[in-house]
Amino acid sequence: MIKKVLSAVSVIAMATSLLTAFSGAAGAASIGDANTTIFGPNVYVFDPTMAATDIESVATNIFNTQETNQFGTQRYAMLFKPGTYNVNIREGFYTHIGGLGQNPGDVNITGGLNVDAKWANGNATQNFWRSIENLKVTPSSGKMRWAVSQAAPMRRLQVQGNLELFDFDSNFNAGWASGGYMADSIISNKITPASQQQWFNRNDQYASWGGSVWNTVMVGDTTPPAATFPDPPYTIVDSTPVVREKPYLYINSSGQYSVFVPSLRTNAKGVSWASGSTPGTSISIDQFYIARPETATAASINSALSQGKHLLFVPGIFHLNDTIRITNANTVVLGIGMPTLIPDNGKIAMSVSDVDGVNISGILFDAGPSNSPSLLEVGPTGSSLNHSSNPTSLQDLFFRVGGAGAGLADTDLKINSNNVIGDHFWIWRADHGTGTGWAVNVSNYGLVVNGNNVTIYGLFVEHHNKYQTLWNGNGGRTYFYQSEIPYDVPNQSSWMSKNGTENGYPSYKVADTVTTHEAWGLGVYSFFRDAAVKLNNAIEVPNVTGVKVHHMTDIWLSGMAGSEITHIINDTGGRVYANSPSAAMRQTVAEFQGSGTGDTQPPSVPANLTATAVSSSQINLSWTASTDNVGVSGYDIYRNGTLAGSSTSNSYSDTGLTTSTTYSYTVKAKDAAGNASAASNTASAVTQAAGGTVLDRTGWTATTSPVNSTPASMLDGNTTTRWTTGTDMVPGQYFIVDMNASKTFNKLTIDCTGNNNDYARGYQVFVSSDGTNWGSAIATGTGTAPLITVNFASKTARYIKVVQTANATNWWSVREFNVYNG
Repeated sequence: MIKKVLSAVSVIAMATSLLTAFSGAAGAASIGDANTTIFGPNVYVFDPTMAATDIESVATNIFNTQETNQFGTQRYAMLFKPGTYNVNIREGFYTHIGGLGQNPGDVNITGGLNVDAKWANGNATQNFWRSIENLKVTPSSGKMRWAVSQAAPMRRLQVQGNLELFDFDSNFNAGWASGGYMADSIISNKITPASQQQWFNRNDQYASWGGSVWNTVMVGDTTPPAATFPDPPYTIVDSTPVVREKPYLYINSSGQYSVFVPSLRTNAKGVSWASGSTPGTSISIDQFYIARPETATAASINSALSQGKHLLFVPGIFHLNDTIRITNANTVVLGIGMPTLIPDNGKIAMSVSDVDGVNISGILFDAGPSNSPSLLEVGPTGSSLNHSSNPTSLQDLFFRVGGAGAGLADTDLKINSNNVIGDHFWIWRADHGTGTGWAVNVSNYGLVVNGNNVTIYGLFVEHHNKYQTLWNGNGGRTYFYQSEIPYDVPNQSSWMSKNGTENGYPSYKVADTVTTHEAWGLGVYSFFRDAAVKLNNAIEVPNVTGVKVHHMTDIWLSGMAGSEITHIINDTGGRVYANSPSAAMRQTVAEFQGSGTGDTQPPSVPANLTATAVSSSQINLSWTASTDNVGVSGYDIYRNGTLAGSSTSNSYSDTGLTTSTTYSYTVKAKDAAGNASAASNTASAVTQAAGGTVLDRTGWTATTSPVNSTPASMLDGNTTTRWTTGTDMVPGQYFIVDMNASKTFNKLTIDCTGNNNDYARGYQVFVSSDGTNWGSAIATGTGTAPLITVNFASKTARYIKVVQTANATNWWSVREFNVYNG
């Protein structure tokens, strides 16, 4: 802990600087003045009269330090006074970029402001701990890139162009990204998430949204895409029930620094600044204690708080020998530049009394070497006051146990007060870095909620030793949940809940005593790296009518053979245990509601079942969806009277069938309580006859235009991989398959299922013996469904070329390409 405190002289000098910060001589400002403000040397305040090359040089030097600095100690903020800046900036770890205007449009970056993943060859799954807020970006390229995963919020952003949420690798494949957050922002054109595995939007506006991988939740967006869970897996909530936007630093009309605290919003749709400035209250900077790492201590911070001061942390590492205690109502605690609080001696890093209207945002809590009971505690144990008219708000708070060094915390975040609003948390027990191991960086619980009527938006919780989230209070609401359960469980016996009787600890656990709770868009993922471990339920909630969960997804990322998540929720939902077939990697449950005294009402009977043979070995089924008093959880498909499979949607593909054979089907709907409907009508189909033998694809290769993703994915027999154009469909896109030798064939199939809107809207098929001379098209057609079958007179050739001939806003992608002989 740093012992030095502020002297009287430094306080006077700091106060004087408040009055003179913007009263310099006319003319161009010097770049040397950028980091000589009241906020210390790691905060750069840029003026539009500064030379663009100088600003860009500073930003580049910071990025070069921070690009790969995942667990370093450097922290930075770059703030822009109102004006226009023709600069190109790349943002790295532990960096905050913000505009100092009242509204986002007051600061305009006209070159570019991007987060890429070049340091990891396009893989953005570790692009953490950075932020951007309160400015406008008018990218000269027409698009902005924000390739991030957890703890990288975008707030109050205006982009005049397109926004891409991923990066490409060196072969122009879309590299993975794993979860991001955007709120209160306007994107003038299209947002393309591409390989973003999960994403959370709140109160945003955009021209269009371009797809989803596993879990995308949008709350209060102006014009979101239609709800289509589970494919694409959108969860759409029309309005945000209650929220307070994050406070932000700005320059007021008198030219002085202030902090703006937005007002509470209820039933909100769209951005807070759509019709002018965001409603709220401005607090002069002289009402804040500015905590700088070279001077601030727990004692000096608590002294200022006891005098009624607000608190602003600047970038840096703050080692604490005592708890920071927030005891006054309406206290604002704001961090810029990812300030990091570390309790050195096992105490709670920060606590909040059971008072109204506290606001804490923009801070990283890092566990110290001695075990802390919690890192942030909101309200003492037993808190009981009603704060519904002026709730405490928590925004962009991140928690870490291990990674930067050994750390211990029983619980990272504990919420005891009622009516608290949480808006974007990443609560992480480190799976990599230093100081990691099952018995090294121990943290039993990520989040524990004891207060009633707590609402959380954008909840990311990962890798804790027991429950990732334990919710004990009534009236809780969660909008978006992303959780990876621990990677490093050493054996099954080390990870058993319910007094050692059940495999693993559910990630999202609502206590048995809770009577009301609701959650939307929950994703739980497993990678049992070190042992063949099983988790019985990803989610566990009381079986009472007041508990509802909408749209759940389980994913088996990877792991030891024999590992699995057995059920999604309360012993309902199929298991995930492998990467192939696709059903082994991903399972979903659309709706769950507790049955209380017992739900005995079955769903309605599925209607209008149809069966269509699409090949010699596959029949596709579809039917009209059933309804239920609580919710339909899925459908069982019966082939010739025997259970053949199940589906969570109103369609199913039955594969592996015998050629020229008649099959009859019925379907039954089921709900979460196990009630099943009567059987649907019977539908029959005959698999296709001769000409349906699939050619052996050994040695086949593919080339594509545009060059994107991996062309071999359409020939590998793995339905979890696919080739994609990586851009909207336009005429002239194509792929060429070299069959390695001359073949005779009369049919081909282009399988685009999985991303069911990515099929070619129009196509032409050409063949060639030399790969150069193609002649006229042998087949031309219009795509109408994700599985396209093309029949033609028997041909003999080595090369096949398929050209996409239409326009569509979807990407063209192919999961499998097969050719059949005659």
